[in-house]
Amino acid sequence: MTRRLAGEWIVREMWTKQLTPARTGNIIIIILRITKKVGRFVLKILVINAGSSSLKYQLFDMRSGEVLAKGLCERIGIDGKVKHQSVSGAKYEAEAAMHNHSDAIRVLVQMLTEGELAVISGMHEIDAIGHRVVHGAEYFSGSVLIDDKVMRALEDCVSLAPLHNPPNLVGIRACMEIMQGVPQVAVFDTAFHQTMPKHAYLYALPYEYYEKYRVRKYGFHGTSHKYVAGKAAEALGKPLSELKIITCHLGNGSSITAVNGGKSVDTSMGLTPLGGVPMGTRSGEIDPAILEFIMEREGISIDEMTGILNKRSGVLGVSGVSSDFRDLHDAEESGNGRAKVALELFAYGVKRYIGSYMAVMNGADAIVFTAGIGENNRDIRRMVTENLDFLGIAIDQEKNLRNELDISAVGARVRTLVIPTNEELVIAGDTESIAGAL
Repeated sequence: MTRRLAGEWIVREMWTKQLTPARTGNIIIIILRITKKVGRFVLKILVINAGSSSLKYQLFDMRSGEVLAKGLCERIGIDGKVKHQSVSGAKYEAEAAMHNHSDAIRVLVQMLTEGELAVISGMHEIDAIGHRVVHGAEYFSGSVLIDDKVMRALEDCVSLAPLHNPPNLVGIRACMEIMQGVPQVAVFDTAFHQTMPKHAYLYALPYEYYEKYRVRKYGFHGTSHKYVAGKAAEALGKPLSELKIITCHLGNGSSITAVNGGKSVDTSMGLTPLGGVPMGTRSGEIDPAILEFIMEREGISIDEMTGILNKRSGVLGVSGVSSDFRDLHDAEESGNGRAKVALELFAYGVKRYIGSYMAVMNGADAIVFTAGIGENNRDIRRMVTENLDFLGIAIDQEKNLRNELDISAVGARVRTLVIPTNEELVIAGDTESIAGAL
């Protein structure tokens, strides 16, 4: 029983049975004890993922775990477009004037509450809002209720994630403005990786830079790595605390994580999401001297160089074709040698991390592929796992083609799993726990 349902029941009982205030008080105490044990104080959670010119959202009914509605407000500040889908499967897509994120929140409210696609009668039905925040630095080792102190800490993290944290903050402020009084929770990409040992997260730089500026490896995609590691344990039928798992979140942004006993002990991304394997448009790890070498010869600034590393590198930079792996496969089939090399470069980078994390953890029980590429790209999964049989890793190509949950070959010592990620559900769950404690 939830507190809301409990309240409705109490009012009905008071009216029909003419209960005394004392009797009603005793019933309330009993109900609160029951609801506290059940832990279902929060019924509907709105999950927000704000980008620089976009805002993704999902509305969860936590009683059933059902997604009531989801959508995307994009091209905010330009021409504005909204895409919305309700639980019935009905879809809506149109242009919408959105000069800023506050406008986007108003459009979101309209989508959820008005017309044929409405799934709630009003915003009073939303019990809490969960925000994806990319960088929490060392301030946060878990999700937190947002208050003034938290907002100041998020501001301090802007320099560590200049492309991500500012829009996250804008989304939070917009929700505070439009939905005043609704509890807001920050769920961090970096929090899951705060269990890394010091020797794994420190860089071999003068220690003063860590002390003064907290320059270290933080890691990202934490909610995804946490979710799929838990699902892998379920698939293996063993407690997560007893397993060694390597999770491969492969998408336009990609990261690999070593999860030992349910805790992140190493991960590929670093101080920023630029580190690690080559990605769609990001370089991944490179010799740092390359920056000065190119800047001197091209006569470009550090800001321009940062833009190149983030937006013009990765498989896009190598192939000259696209950051979309579907386009790269099409180009490869047409005989484009650079597209072929770009795909090989990516798969090789993932393979290297798997090998190194097998060494870090003294083996692994499972390899997990997740996110857009990991879940759907059979060729990349094949390329990554080829010639790893000496580590006990081998996949069944028929199972791989069918995108089965377990694509391991018969006799493989290490299980290879394909598990769809659900970062929004993790955010909703953390939000429910924290807001419910209020």
